[in-house]
Order: sequence, then structure tokens, then C-alpha cells
Amino acid sequence: MNDLPRTQALRCFVTVAREGTVSRAAGMLNLTQPAVSLQLKALEESTGLQLFNRTPGGFTLTEAGAALLPLAHKAVSATSDFRTMAESMRESLRGSLRVGTILDPEFIRLGPFVRSLATSLKKTEVFLRYGMSDDVLSQIGKGDLDVGYYVDATPAASLSSPTASERHIEGGKYQLAPLMSYPYRVIAPAEWSDKVQGKDWPDLIDLPWLATPTHSAHRRLLDDIFRPMGSLPKRVAFTDQEEAMIDFVESGVCLSLARDFVLDRFARTRNFVIADKVTLTCDLSFACLTSRRHEPVISHAFTAMQAVWDSKPLEVAAAPILPARSRKTAER
Repeated sequence: MNDLPRTQALRCFVTVAREGTVSRAAGMLNLTQPAVSLQLKALEESTGLQLFNRTPGGFTLTEAGAALLPLAHKAVSATSDFRTMAESMRESLRGSLRVGTILDPEFIRLGPFVRSLATSLKKTEVFLRYGMSDDVLSQIGKGDLDVGYYVDATPAASLSSPTASERHIEGGKYQLAPLMSYPYRVIAPAEWSDKVQGKDWPDLIDLPWLATPTHSAHRRLLDDIFRPMGSLPKRVAFTDQEEAMIDFVESGVCLSLARDFVLDRFARTRNFVIADKVTLTCDLSFACLTSRRHEPVISHAFTAMQAVWDSKPLEVAAAPILPARSRKTAER
């Protein structure tokens, strides 16, 4: 026997043995009678054995045919199982991923990340949900999101290393993969220069500040700075629009935090000052529950994210040239 029998030939052999005639087997297999006869002839030639006795009443198995029939059944069944498993695996690779996003899409490289997932062999379908940094983490913890971006102050044992780390946050265990570190600056109305230049955090606590949503990184970062001093700053205005923060500050109302990425857009026309003694260094990370880190679709997402960010944390990203005063939601 030169070659292994083809699955189609084995299927014809099994069906003719069960039905007793080529015509009935052809009907069961949706083939023509000549096609079935050719398959049987090829199988007998390849094995060098006569498998059937041809009689006026139909086909009966020879001794060789009867001996090979159970193996043919197993081969056909194995082929069917192989096809079913392959189809199941292919479908499982077409997963969906719920991603919590924050900040500007350009800043977090959201477009390249989604494009990488959508065009990979696994064809991941991505659902985006925009929110505050703390809300994103909370929804990951509850299972409403699979992964998401998270902003936190750079800890003493810096998160900004090429290796993902496990963190306990609000009662949950999360895997955080560092993407980049960047600073938040304190900005003030231009006429308040003497109130902020050369001043440290204790000197700024009594000045009015801009409020951001409760679950924003802005709010959490400032509260973590001032709470150990015994009080929180007085907040005199509210916005969840990052560029609206610039408007409030320029109007002489309050202080605010701002990223260099945003401030660079106003470099030529700004009417505010940047405090020269205080800054907050933050880490942007990609997060998931530790217990889910090795799920295939989440593992694939982390691999894609690492590729987008060149597999290492980056320094402050350069700001692209964008239309002036485009309204962007604050991070948060």
C-alpha cells in the first residue's frame, strides 16, 4: 500500500458496508454512484485487497473487508473529531475584549492597540468604554471590563519597570503592565506667579483648586498629597474637560493639574504659569485582574499592548500637533 487511504474513500467504504448498495450509499453521501464506485475501486487498489463481494442483491463484506471495517470507522470518526476541534478552536480565537480607556486616544496609543488586535490572526473584537481611571479599575474588578488603562502616582518602588507587577488596590489583586511615566504640573493664573513660584505643596493647600470628578486620577492624586497634611484643598469650580481646566486657570479662578501633553498645545498663547517646585510623576499602566491574566484573550491583549509600546516603558510622549482648543475629556 503506497499511500494512506483518503478519508472520502473510507467514508464510502463504511457507508456501502452499512447500506449494502452503492446507490443507497451515494444518496447518503450526496455523491453520484460512479463517484462512490471510483472511491471503492481506488481503496481496493491502494490496499491490494478485495473489500466487497459484488452480488445481484448488493455488496457484502469479504473477510478482509470485515476485518478493516472497525478501523475505517475509527479513522472516519477521528477525522470528524479533528474537524470539530479545529472549528471550535478557530471560534475560540475570535474572542471579544472589553477595554476601559482614559486620557486622549493619541496619548495612550489606543488606535495602534485596537488595530493590532483587529488585524491579528486571533481577530479579537474590541469594545471600548471610556471612563475615569478609578472607575475603569473598579469595573475590571467586578468583571464588567476585561482590561483597561490605569493612572497612579509613581510608587517608591517604581512601577515603571519593563515587568508587570501585582498590586493590591481597593481590595482587589491586579496585574499592572507599565507603559510610560509622565508628570502632572501645577498651573496657576499668570497673575498668581508669586503665589506658586518657589512654593511647595504646603504653601499651595490654602489656594483655591479646580475640582474634577470623584473617581478621576486628578482628584485622587491631589487628595493623596494633601490629606496627610490634615486637610483637603478648597475647590471652587468643577469640570471633567481637560482643556476646560486651562480656561478656568487662565480666567484667574484657581489652580489645576495638567499634563505636558496638554500644556504643549497652548505653548504660544498660554496665559498661565507653571509652578516650578512641585510636580507629580505618574505611571500609565495596562491592568487586569491577576486571576484572569492568563486567559487567552487577555494574554493576547497584553502581548499586543507590549508590542505597541515596544515592550518597555517610555518616557514622556511628545505631544502631536492637534487643532487648537479641541475639546478633550479630562483624565483622569
